[in-house]
Amino acid sequence: MPALPVNNPILINPIRKMPKSIAIIGAGTIGPDIGYYLKSALKDLTLVLIDINPQALTKAVDRIHAYVEKGLKRGKLSEQQAEAVRQNLVTSTDYAALADCDWVLEAATEDLGLKRKIFSQIEANIRPDALITSNTSSLPAEWLFSHLDHPERATVTHFFAPAFQNPVVEVIDWHGTNPGLSDYLRWFFGMTGKVPMITTDAVCFMLDRIFDNWCNEAALLLDIASPAQIDSVAMELVHAGPFFVLNFAHGNPIIVETNTVQAAEEGDHYTPAAIFNEVDRWDTNPPGSPVPVDSEIADKIRDRLLGILFSQTVDIMDRSIGSAADFDLGCRLAFAFKKGPLDLMQALGDEEVMRILQKFADYKPGMPQPKKSISEYLDFYRNILVDDVDGAKVITLRRPEAMNALHDQMTDEILSVIRAYENDPAVKGFVITGYGTQAFCAGADIGKFPTLLGDKAQSIDYAVSCSRLLVHLDSCPKPVIAALNGLALGGGLELATRCHGLVARENAWMQLPEVTLGIVPGIGAMVIPYRRWPEAAATFNRMLTQAEKLTAKQAHKIGMIAELVAEPQALIPAAIRQLDKLQGSQHEITGDPVQITGFEPSDGTSVNGQILSGEIIGIIEKAVAEAAACSSLDDALDVGYAAFGDSACTNAAGEGISAFQERRKPDFEKTG
Repeated sequence: MPALPVNNPILINPIRKMPKSIAIIGAGTIGPDIGYYLKSALKDLTLVLIDINPQALTKAVDRIHAYVEKGLKRGKLSEQQAEAVRQNLVTSTDYAALADCDWVLEAATEDLGLKRKIFSQIEANIRPDALITSNTSSLPAEWLFSHLDHPERATVTHFFAPAFQNPVVEVIDWHGTNPGLSDYLRWFFGMTGKVPMITTDAVCFMLDRIFDNWCNEAALLLDIASPAQIDSVAMELVHAGPFFVLNFAHGNPIIVETNTVQAAEEGDHYTPAAIFNEVDRWDTNPPGSPVPVDSEIADKIRDRLLGILFSQTVDIMDRSIGSAADFDLGCRLAFAFKKGPLDLMQALGDEEVMRILQKFADYKPGMPQPKKSISEYLDFYRNILVDDVDGAKVITLRRPEAMNALHDQMTDEILSVIRAYENDPAVKGFVITGYGTQAFCAGADIGKFPTLLGDKAQSIDYAVSCSRLLVHLDSCPKPVIAALNGLALGGGLELATRCHGLVARENAWMQLPEVTLGIVPGIGAMVIPYRRWPEAAATFNRMLTQAEKLTAKQAHKIGMIAELVAEPQALIPAAIRQLDKLQGSQHEITGDPVQITGFEPSDGTSVNGQILSGEIIGIIEKAVAEAAACSSLDDALDVGYAAFGDSACTNAAGEGISAFQERRKPDFEKTG
């Protein structure tokens, strides 16, 4: 699909304000879930639920209230937030209730004739400036809206179940809509915690082509295996097998509907399996409980599932239905694939992918095959977005499933952008920010940590490797600004402090939580803050040894943050202002020894009362003092790397990492 003018939706200048009143047509399965998401995201929103069945409306309100109670019990909602969701809920069987709505969202049965009738009724009852969208999973926008007097204000916004939790929303860009509408919707969803993905107006759009055909192929495999066996093989690739998901979502009718549409448009090879009309519920096992499968049968199942997956993948890419990055991310977020299909293709290699595709073509002629070499599908940024704003390259960290946490691939992608443009006279600098409104970067993935435990040399090498981006920033000839859109933890904060300047939203905050995991931050936190802001050493001491949080407002007072802003849209302009101020200046972190405040005696607990490891606190205090006394930055950083290696060899590290993986509190009393 064509490149978007703005990749990070928060950077869009919207054509209208946030809605004050939204209506949902259809109070059945997904309508209340969408309503709960909207009410949770917009505290003053009036939500209007419309349905022809009064009982459905009562049940919808009850469900929203039940979600509120669950949120309260789990501590995810405050009493004030809960009350805001409960208020301004309007139900009606009369379309006249739409008169004051800014946006009407249809979530009725997947029936084209019915939907077109609904949209005509909507148009007859709404203001001229109100928006109309449909939650259809398969019917093109042109089919739904072309009969309207004003189709330009209508499109599809396709949610995924459960709509109040699943972050993905497909926004359909079709020829009949206002050119600014899809951008406005992307901005709205980005501001309210969703991950919007633009697709073209093809039947089944982008992601349902994967889900529906994946499930349909699973049903066609029932002549050689049971649902539990098929799910067990599928769980190598996804967290939950297709039959388990169909049971969970009551999805059999959905597969029949969507694949019937796709078969009518694109060929009989998409015809839904007849068994979907014969079975209500599948006898299968839940995630994490596979059953034994004969190796020969497992190979056949695996090849067929990968065959349909790769066939649909190359078709989506060849037809530019969606972008490669959105597609892989969407499959991970919407369907819990362990790897996106394109990343899976890369991991298997061209030869194996072509073997699977050829075998699948022999079994099912007519299914799409690649129109170019496999390697040509795989060249794209997977973890970052890059935008051009006022002469700057804005790099957005995009791993929403991990609060934008760093890993090797993301690090290398950021580095590749900086290296490509750091000597380009047309680029005045770089801004690094996080995707969404909640997190700049939640640190580094700890996936490799368990393999490092007990090996100091390997741990030091790992810390040095993780520092490659940060060390490059130290000598980057153009200024780099960190724009903290939300929390910055651990390695995320270490990245931010290596940038040449920082700006932040007022509600952002920072923390070094490593001590609560029984390790030390090894890529600069025990060195850089003390050399850049030595007067605030006492603050950094507490952050390192007590996991004390530092708010953006506090960081502004001690000179870390150059500018604070209230609204998300103001953050990048603030970063650009800092870039302009730093033009022509040298960024240099002092190599001279620094005089800093010593550590106060520790009581061995974090700020929230967690008992910590005295051994780890001792490693931190020793490393900070030694690094401050070093007469070169490189020597000081080496002290930090070595301290990380020391911490990896402690019993506390083993306990802390195990506890994190097992989602329990660590017991450092037994480790020291």
